[in-house]
Amino acid sequence: MLDQYVGSVETGSAHARTDAMTMGCSGLGVMFDGLAAISDVTLSLRRDEILGLIGPNGAGKTTLVNCLTGFQRPTTGSVTLGGENTLGWSVTKFREMGIARTFQAGRLFRDMSVIENVEVTGVGLGLSRRIAHDKAAAMLNWLGLSDMAWSKAGSLAYTDQRRLSIARALVVPPAFILLDEPAAGMSDTECEALNEVIVAIPQNFTCGVLLIEHNMRVVMSISDRIHVLDGGKTIGSGTPEEIKANAAVVAAYLGEA
Repeated sequence: MLDQYVGSVETGSAHARTDAMTMGCSGLGVMFDGLAAISDVTLSLRRDEILGLIGPNGAGKTTLVNCLTGFQRPTTGSVTLGGENTLGWSVTKFREMGIARTFQAGRLFRDMSVIENVEVTGVGLGLSRRIAHDKAAAMLNWLGLSDMAWSKAGSLAYTDQRRLSIARALVVPPAFILLDEPAAGMSDTECEALNEVIVAIPQNFTCGVLLIEHNMRVVMSISDRIHVLDGGKTIGSGTPEEIKANAAVVAAYLGEA
């Protein structure tokens, strides 16, 4: 099991500025040059659960996550945090209010050390340099990256770069974290280790997880609920067992396997 991460190294350190227990969207739509990337999507995420988000390539998953984190303004509908409409919020405010994310490409500072990559996130969110360093060290220990703390981020193996991205998102514990294909390119053994990390996030941080993933073994084994997109529209939502039995999902996505 993962060691317990101490989220507050020092009293008064920065943390998510929200007590909201849910986030989500209602009737969300995004148009690009007259074409609908997503249409009338409604979903919700609680702080005690893992919600899998799946669908074929081009289904609109990343566009949806961009809307949920402030990187894309929806054309229609709303994104809410604890019932509050986030219209007009900047990307920075989304993170300050407790909505964090990772990216498919990682977006690491490749020439900085591993611990500096985590530390700079803490400083950017209001921690002092010393507290940010202590919290970064604790987070790396929690994720099993302590031995690599002073290595350049760009020198890490691909799978370790994925874990480092998660460390940066969690160092100032958010209320919700959105993970964009964290298991991409991983072996079965590496996926099992990642599963342990993801499952521990709601337990250790009271932090809801939205998981975009093509690896069905990962999604089906750890998600409490799954939401399925195809062509930008919702075609299924429910427990893993319900999704496996959904004929529309099987035809559009699972059947490809």
